[in-house]
Amino acid sequence: MKDIAAVIFDMDGTIVQTETIWRSASLALLSKSATPLSPENLQEFCDRSHGLAMRETCTLIKEYGKLQESIEELMVEKKATARALYAQGISFIDGFPEFHKKISALNIKSGVATNADQYTLNTTNTTMNLAQFFGEHLYSIAAVDNRCKPHPDIYLYVADKLNTKPEYCIAIEDSAHGVTSAKAAGMFCIGINTNGDLNQLRNADIIVNNYESIDLSALRKK
Repeated sequence: MKDIAAVIFDMDGTIVQTETIWRSASLALLSKSATPLSPENLQEFCDRSHGLAMRETCTLIKEYGKLQESIEELMVEKKATARALYAQGISFIDGFPEFHKKISALNIKSGVATNADQYTLNTTNTTMNLAQFFGEHLYSIAAVDNRCKPHPDIYLYVADKLNTKPEYCIAIEDSAHGVTSAKAAGMFCIGINTNGDLNQLRNADIIVNNYESIDLSALRKK
């Protein structure tokens, strides 16, 4: 892509190290199951739920754990568990602040398009001050009537808010659902392998292991 006008970031696992928090919260709920999951089923759950929104993840938790609680009850409990883990501290993905400084110096716009709900986005912003990087351009799926990734809605919404056509946007993602969403929106997608699972990123345009490996000048020649 010869003209990069905006970079749109996923949040969990792409900007901030929170994937372990949400996975731990999910596993805590699954531990309530009367029948423990086999290692194979547990891995299948982790693969299917990675990058999903809260309601969809809790739907899977109820299905895999055969739990009696409603999805709404599971969501409340998962948030409470995650909130306690957040209090222990979270951090930025290595290299993110430096990469964002680089794109800002090039006058490339940026925003956040997360599958998280508004509560989670607000909590992360309060904890990590995401607004210092993105200003008002922090968007959860609440902005698109909770139509979550892999649907393209949130990416299209953020591109519109940045006044940029999708074909001039780069999306950075760490999950298969996110990659599908970005590609469906017509964006060039960089898969960043923070999760250590290349299979999640197989449909991305390029895959990198870290932010230091993203060469913007090379991308402009594509």
